[in-house]
Amino acid sequence: QVQVAESGGGLVQAGGSLRLSCAVSGVTFSVTSIGWYRQAPGKQRELVAVISAGGSTKYSDSVKGRFTISRDNTKNTVYLQMNSLEPEDTAVYYCSADGGSGYGATWPTLLAILSNSGSWGQGTQVTVSS
Repeated sequence: QVQVAESGGGLVQAGGSLRLSCAVSGVTFSVTSIGWYRQAPGKQRELVAVISAGGSTKYSDSVKGRFTISRDNTKNTVYLQMNSLEPEDTAVYYCSADGGSGYGATWPTLLAILSNSGSWGQGTQVTVSS
C-alpha cells in the first residue's frame, strides 16, 4: 500500500522561502513519479510541479523560476524548494504518487494519472503573509 506524507509547511513572510518534503513508502520509489499540487480556500486544486521517475520536471507558469522540485531516491523523498514566496502561494500543498503506473508515459498521461488515480497525502499548510 502506497503511503504519502507531506511536511515542511508553515508561516513565512512574503519574499521568504520554505522547503516541502514528500516521503513515499510502500512502492518502488525509483519508478514512481510525484506531483505537487495546492489548493487555496475557495479555489480548485492546481498543479504546482511534477517530477518523473527519470527526473524530468514540469512547472506551472505561476511558480516557474521560483520553485524547484527535486528527488532523492536514497531517501524515497521528493522536495519542493519554494523561494520568493508570495501571498498568492498560500494554500494546502499536497503530493501525489503514481506508484509507477505512469512510468514511461507521456506528460499528459502522467499528469492524468497523478491527478485522478495517484496516492495522496494529507497535505501541509503554507501561509505567506504580506
